[in-house]
Amino acid sequence: MARYIFITGGVVSSLGKGLASAALGSLLQARGYSVRLRKLDPYLNLDPGTMSPYQHGEVYVTDDGAETDLDLGHYERFTGVPASRGDNVTTGQIYSDILKRERRGDYLGGTVQVIPHVTDAIKAFIQRDVEDLDFVLCEIGGTVGDIEGLPFFEAIRQLQNDLQRGQTVFVHLTLLPFIPAAGEMKTKPTQHSVKELRSIGIQPDILMCRCDRPIPDGEKRKIGLFCNVRESAVIEARDVDTIYEVPHAYHGEGLDREVLDAFGIMDAPPPDLSRWDEVLSSVREPEGEVNIAVVGKYTELKDAYKSLIESLQHGGIANQVRVNLEWMDAQIFEREDAAAYLEKVNGILVPGGFGERGAEGKIAAVHFARTRNVPYFGICFGMQMAVLEAARHLAGIKDATSTEFGLAGTPVVGLMTEWAKGDVLEKRGITSDLGGTMRLGAYEAFLAEDSRVADIYGTRVISERHRHRYEVNMEYRAQLEEQGLVFSGVSPDGVLPEIVEIPEHPWFVGVQFHPELKSRPFAPHPLFASFIEAALAQARLV
Repeated sequence: MARYIFITGGVVSSLGKGLASAALGSLLQARGYSVRLRKLDPYLNLDPGTMSPYQHGEVYVTDDGAETDLDLGHYERFTGVPASRGDNVTTGQIYSDILKRERRGDYLGGTVQVIPHVTDAIKAFIQRDVEDLDFVLCEIGGTVGDIEGLPFFEAIRQLQNDLQRGQTVFVHLTLLPFIPAAGEMKTKPTQHSVKELRSIGIQPDILMCRCDRPIPDGEKRKIGLFCNVRESAVIEARDVDTIYEVPHAYHGEGLDREVLDAFGIMDAPPPDLSRWDEVLSSVREPEGEVNIAVVGKYTELKDAYKSLIESLQHGGIANQVRVNLEWMDAQIFEREDAAAYLEKVNGILVPGGFGERGAEGKIAAVHFARTRNVPYFGICFGMQMAVLEAARHLAGIKDATSTEFGLAGTPVVGLMTEWAKGDVLEKRGITSDLGGTMRLGAYEAFLAEDSRVADIYGTRVISERHRHRYEVNMEYRAQLEEQGLVFSGVSPDGVLPEIVEIPEHPWFVGVQFHPELKSRPFAPHPLFASFIEAALAQARLV
C-alpha cells in the first residue's frame, strides 16, 4: 500500500519545493524504502515545451519523450528513479482530457464541473501506477492562495478522506524572513500561509521553514503553537553552500523522522547516507579547479541550464576538481573578439537553444576552441554550430547555415520532416504545432569503432534523450569528414547524425542529444567526466 506525501508551498515562489521533495525522497530511499516523485503544475499550458526559459527555466525531457518541469530533474538526480510522462501533469492536460471526453459524450449529458470532474481527474493521476511503492511524493506547483492551484489543493484534501487513515501526510514549505531593521525573524508570513491552507481544509503535519540563519527555540514554539503542529515538526530549512548538503541538513533537523512518525512508522531502519558523504567530500575537498565558459543565450537566468550546471559539477566530482563556470552571452562575440573572453578558460561549452539570436557568436566560440585547441563540448544547438563552423572554415561552404535562420544560404542544418521512433515513422512539417512536435525522448545511437566517444562510453550502442526540431544534413557528411570533422555517432538506420568529433583535437565533441539529462552525482555522465578531465589537462598546460 503506497503512502502519499503532499508537498505544498507558501509565502513566495522559488523556495525550493522541488529540491525539498527530492531530498526527502532520497532520505526515505536511504532508509530502504521505494519512492516515486510527481509534480502537479497548475498552469494552463499543456506542458512547458513552448514556454520561454525566462518564464519557466529549462524543459526537462524524460525517456518516454515528455517535456516536463525542471523539478523532475531534481527528482531523478537525487533518487536515481527515472521519471516519465506519468510524473508531471498540468491544468492544461487535465482540462484537455476532460473536454475531449465531454465531446465524446462520456459524461452522458451531465454538467461538467471542477468538482467532481477536475478533482477526480487529478486524484486519478496521483494514484496511477503506484503499485508496490512505499511512498509517493507529490509536489504542488505555485503557492497556496493561487487561484489556479485551488483544484489541486481541493483534490489532495479529498484524497486524504478517500484513503485510509494514516495514509497521507502534508508537508508545507514556507519562508521565515529576517528583517535587519528590526533585528528579528518574522513568523507572521508563515502563520498566514498556514491559515490559508487550513481554510481550504488542509492541516499541515510538518512545516519546513526556509531561512538564512538558525531559528530560535522560542520562534519554533511560536510557529508550532499558532500553526497547530508539533514543535519538533517545525523543520529548519536553512540555506546551505551546496545542494548536495540538503539531505544531510534535513536529516539533521529530523525531517525524515517526523514524516515516518506522522505515518506511525516507528521501526524504520536508520538511513545510509554514505554516498552523500562521498559526494560532499568531492565537492568540498577538490584537488584542483577548472574554468569552463558556457556560451549561451539565456545566461541571465541560470534555471534555463539547471541540468547542465549540475552535470558539469558531476564531471568535477568524477575528477575531484572544482568547476568554475563563466557565463558568456553569445551575442558579445558578434561584436567583440572572442579571444579576449576565452583565452583564460580551460574548456568551452555551447549548450542547446532555439532561434538565430546569438548563433554567430556561438560559431565564433567554436572557431576559437577548434583553432586554439581548447576542449570543446557542443550540445544539441552547440553541435549544429560546430558543424556550421567546420562547413564554413574547413569545407569552404561560406554560406553554410540552418533553415532555422531562414531560407538564404546553404542548408547544412535543416528541419526534420520524418524520422523513425521504434516501428513508427514520425512526420512533421514546417506548419506543425511547436508543442510536442520535436524529436523527443530516448533514442539509440551507434558509435564508430575506435572513435573517441566509443572509448568514453565504453560501448558502441548508447541511448540518450533528445529535444530538437532541426538536424544536420547528412548529405554533407563526406565533405566534412574529408576535412577532419568525423560523424562518430549515428542513428541505428544511419540516417540521422548523433555525434561529431575531431580526432586530432585534444577534445572536440558535439552531440545532438542532451546528455545532461542523464547525469547523476553518484554516476556522472561519461561525456561530462571526460570533458572536465580534458579541461583539467588543459589547465595543467597553462
